[in-house]
Amino acid sequence: MSRATLAQERTDTTALPDSPAPKQEPADSRQRAPEKSSGQRSLELIARRSWFYPDLARTSGPLTAGEKFKLFLDTSMSPPQILVSAAAAGISEARGTLAGYGQGGEGFGKRFGSSMASNASSHFFGTFLLPAALHEDPRFFVRFNGGWKLRVGHALKRTLVIRTDEGGSRFNVPGTLGPLLAEGLANTYLPDSERTAGKTFERFGVRIAFGAANNLLREYWPTIFKNLRIGKVAPGLKPDSNLPVQP
Repeated sequence: MSRATLAQERTDTTALPDSPAPKQEPADSRQRAPEKSSGQRSLELIARRSWFYPDLARTSGPLTAGEKFKLFLDTSMSPPQILVSAAAAGISEARGTLAGYGQGGEGFGKRFGSSMASNASSHFFGTFLLPAALHEDPRFFVRFNGGWKLRVGHALKRTLVIRTDEGGSRFNVPGTLGPLLAEGLANTYLPDSERTAGKTFERFGVRIAFGAANNLLREYWPTIFKNLRIGKVAPGLKPDSNLPVQP
């Protein structure tokens, strides 16, 4: 066979679509593929950062340890923490609890400061330290779809179940152990009458109950502002934001 004939055959062979190149999928599609599995339900992510609730998830994750630390700082100084601490200080002074702090402006200031400190330490353990060590995601993923039973159930479930960095779910160790560690630490600066095991677990129970109620508000926070049509305040939904992630 002549060299010319061999060259012609090679040319004809390479011209045929025998082995088409595999279709290249966008990088985002390839990254999301591992998250799709049976039993996963669709949640929606918000488009803009919520200044009121900075821990509302805007991406499907995961967060780096540095991002979890920044989230701890943002959440510790968020409006809910300030408002709750101010309200708790006022109620405590009116009822005469934490008597060791006294009354008046000084007593209110000490009560407010101790409440802010315990909230911050709870977020330090529950939003940064434990999630970073255990590779868990401390953010709240809003479930916009479904009826109120599904949404309320999702919010309450978040008290006991946390999303992992890989997209799975497990028992919420940061959400339970974090507040307990914070209340134990609070015994170093609270009045002597509060430094008992009974008082510590009582405050821990109140913190867990408040966390569950706060999750309900987180779940409906974007919906509330959407219905009020306050576009500049509402976090809003991302276009095509149905992502298959674990609730």
